[in-house]
Amino acid sequence: MEIVTDNSDDLPVSEPALRAATATWVVLSRLRRTLREMPGEGGMSPSQASALVRLDKLGPSSASELAAAEGMRPQSMAKIVTALLEAGYVVRRPDPEDGRRQVISLTEQGRTQRHGDRRARQALLARALQEQCTAQQLQTIVEAMALLEEVAQP
Repeated sequence: MEIVTDNSDDLPVSEPALRAATATWVVLSRLRRTLREMPGEGGMSPSQASALVRLDKLGPSSASELAAAEGMRPQSMAKIVTALLEAGYVVRRPDPEDGRRQVISLTEQGRTQRHGDRRARQALLARALQEQCTAQQLQTIVEAMALLEEVAQP
């Protein structure tokens, strides 16, 4: 068995582990991209849906914080926030700790939209798995995800 090393800490890594890591990375990246690009309920753009996800995870944030988290320019995030404000998915209020700053928060409608999009994407993925996999393959996926969950634990 060939052993390779990772330059970051020179711990030996077996070739099968490296192949598994590479395959996992490629598939999960592709799956994440595919799911993000699926149209959500209500015709939101992927960028708008992603901003709702960030607000749901991070809580109230400034537009510049959202832009940094999404890796985009503040001007681009400003357009996304404007569209979300117009749709009633977010509100903008002065920051209670710094009145010069504006904080964006999800509205109840935005939270409902965000969770509806997640359910819609889960349903699309479930249908695709059902169409393309046998019962045994579905069980294998469940078992593989349980193993990856263990790996992901700190």
